[in-house]
Amino acid sequence: MSLPIVYGVPFSQPVRAVVWLLLLKRVPFEFVLSMPGSSNNNGSRSPEFLSKFPGGTVPCFEEPDTGFSLGESNAILAYLASSNGWEELYPENPKERAKVDQYLHYHHRNIREGSTLVAKRVRPDLKFSEQSIKAAEKNFRAALTILENFFLNTNDFLIFQHPTIADISAYAEIGQMQSHYTDVFDVSEFPHISSWLQRMSKLGGYEAAHCALKELGSIKDQAPEIESMKKSTIAGAKAISEAIKTFS
Repeated sequence: MSLPIVYGVPFSQPVRAVVWLLLLKRVPFEFVLSMPGSSNNNGSRSPEFLSKFPGGTVPCFEEPDTGFSLGESNAILAYLASSNGWEELYPENPKERAKVDQYLHYHHRNIREGSTLVAKRVRPDLKFSEQSIKAAEKNFRAALTILENFFLNTNDFLIFQHPTIADISAYAEIGQMQSHYTDVFDVSEFPHISSWLQRMSKLGGYEAAHCALKELGSIKDQAPEIESMKKSTIAGAKAISEAIKTFS
């Protein structure tokens, strides 16, 4: 029986979310490096990749034995949780699940806007106008305010008093901003979020899933060199592979 495959790069925010969930649940999988935006053989815009995943983005998930493939990180998180019966992470109760889904839908064009602040430094192939960057930062700050005052006002985690796939998806975006990672946005002005970040960092699989971020370090003052990005990618992929080897 072949292992499921996750395609992507460990520095990618949504890729980290999928990888972290699988590491948290100790599910063996194969991690295949696929460069975002590249039309080369290992790229997300290659003909082979697009034949399976027409969106041309990462992460993508594949089950070789069944031929099932899926793109979009939040859809992958929901599929993995529901198909494996991880009800603590994605409840079966329709109303409770709807609360998780509410955040997953909210995530895009809100919390996900934070990725622009990172991408402008690490993706020179993407051209961002100053206006679009300012808009992304404004939207991201507004979304953080909603998380601070609504989602995390009374709960330890976004939906309940325990983490769900909503928390994993959100952390992939927000967690990377911290000073010990990319350091491109100061989240310390949000005390509930700051406490939540600490709680999330205690979950299993955290270190391996975030190794690429730690390896690269701060990119606040200048964009990283290509060699630094390569080292980060290699370190992240190795950490993921080594973590999988520990699964019984």
